[in-house]
Amino acid sequence: MSKIAIIGAGITGVTTAHALLARGHAVTLFERQRYGGMDTSFANGGQLSASNAEAWNSIPTLIKGLKWMLRADAPLLLNPRPSLHKYGWLAEFIGQIRNYRANTIATTRLAIEARAHLFAIAEQEGIDFDLATNGLLHIHRDKAAFDAATRVNGLLREAGLDQRAVTPTEMRQIEPTLSGKFYGGYFTQSDSTGDCHLFTQGLADACIRRGAHFMFDTTVREIVAATGGVTITAQGPGGPITHAADAVVICAGIASRAFAAMLGERVNIYPVKGYSITVMLNDPASRAAAPQVGLLDDATKIATSRLGPTRFRVAGTAEFNGETRDIRTDRIRPLTDWVRAIFPDVSTEHAIPWAGLRPMTPSLTPRVGAGKRPGIFYNTGHGHLGWTLSAATAALVAEAVDASLHRNA
Repeated sequence: MSKIAIIGAGITGVTTAHALLARGHAVTLFERQRYGGMDTSFANGGQLSASNAEAWNSIPTLIKGLKWMLRADAPLLLNPRPSLHKYGWLAEFIGQIRNYRANTIATTRLAIEARAHLFAIAEQEGIDFDLATNGLLHIHRDKAAFDAATRVNGLLREAGLDQRAVTPTEMRQIEPTLSGKFYGGYFTQSDSTGDCHLFTQGLADACIRRGAHFMFDTTVREIVAATGGVTITAQGPGGPITHAADAVVICAGIASRAFAAMLGERVNIYPVKGYSITVMLNDPASRAAAPQVGLLDDATKIATSRLGPTRFRVAGTAEFNGETRDIRTDRIRPLTDWVRAIFPDVSTEHAIPWAGLRPMTPSLTPRVGAGKRPGIFYNTGHGHLGWTLSAATAALVAEAVDASLHRNA
C-alpha cells in the first residue's frame, strides 16, 4: 500500500482522495482551513455544466474585456495596475487563442466524462447535495448573441454534447418563471445543478470512512521531493509536522503556483475572482417565483442554480485583481439587480454575498498529471469548471500516480 499526500481539501482534492482510495492507497490530506471545501468550492455557481466548457481565449472575449475595463459593474473586470504575473498570464492567454477550438472540444469531452464519474460516486457513497437534473438553459437577448452561441454549439456537438436551440416560447415552457424579452436560447438536458460544498463535505466524510486522514487547520510550509519519496513539513494546530509519503498530489487552487515554484517548477495559475449571492427563499411567493432550471445568461455572464426548496444561487463576473477576497458592493449589486429584472417576484432581502478565487491557467485547461520531480503530481487550475471537471481529472491523476509507482516499484 503506497502512502499518498494531497495538498488541498476542496472539490479537486477530495475527489482525488476518493479515486486514490479506490485504488488501494493510503491517503492523507492537508488543508489550511478548518473544514474541507471552504474556499472556491464553498458558494460557486452550483452548475455541472458541460455546455459551459467553451474556452475564453477568443478575439470577441478580448474585445469585450477592453470595452468593460472602466466599468465597475462589468461582467469581466481587469484592474490595469501593473503586475508581472497578471500581464504575463494575459500574454499567454492571448497566445492560446490559436488553441481555442481544440481546447473547447477537449474540455467538453472531459466534462461529459466527469459527469458520469460524479453521479456514480454520489450514488455509491449516498451523498445528498441538492442535485437537480432539470437541465441547463442558455438565454440570449439578441440575434448576434444567439448566432455566436450557434457557432459554439457546433464545437460542443462535435465533442459529443447534445444541446438544442429553443425559441422564446419553448424557453418559457422549460422555465415558466422566466421574465423579460429574449431572442432565443440553447437547452442542455444532460447538465445539472447542485451544491458543490455539500458534495465536497459528503465525499470527505466518505473518504474518512474509507480510511483517509484529514489534517485540517494545517499549513504546508515545505515540500521536498527525492528519489525515495516526498517529505512535507507543515504547521498544524499542535505544532510542526513532518510527513513522509511516496507521492504528493497538489490540489491547492491558487496556492498551487507557489507550491510548484517551491519545487522549481512553473505552473501558471492566476486567481480570477468570481462573486455569488445565495438568495434565501424564505416566503412562499419567492419559492414559487424562483426558477427550477439552471440558467446561463450570455450577456451578463451570470449563472444560476436552484439549491433545494429554499435557496437560489446566482453567480458571475470575472475579476482580474490579484489575490484579494474582499466582497465589493459594486460587484454584488449586478447580481441582485439581475434577479429583480428576470425574477421580479423573488425577494432579495436575504441574499448572502460571497467571493472566491478561481485558479485559472492561461489555456483554461487544468494541469493534471506528473510534475518534473519524482513523486510530484498536479490536479489544479480548473478555473470556472472545477466541480464540473473534478471527478474526471481525479481519475486521470490517480491513474498517473499508479503508473508512476508501478514503474518505480
